[in-house]
Amino acid sequence: MQNLEEQIAHLTRTVEEMSDVVARQETEIALLIRRVQMLMEREAEREQAGAGGIVLGDERPPHY
Repeated sequence: MQNLEEQIAHLTRTVEEMSDVVARQETEIALLIRRVQMLMEREAEREQAGAGGIVLGDERPPHY
């Protein structure tokens, strides 16, 4: 019986620790989602303004 009680206590502690990790990850994910949305909005504004100065792959820069 004592062995079962020890296992239950261990499992309870593990579940509580995992719950804390999940809660922290939820907060971090929400923050990252907000940051990505901000970056996407900022990039959309740059594209609308015509100031997209990033050269990708074999694309030649506009000054050539």
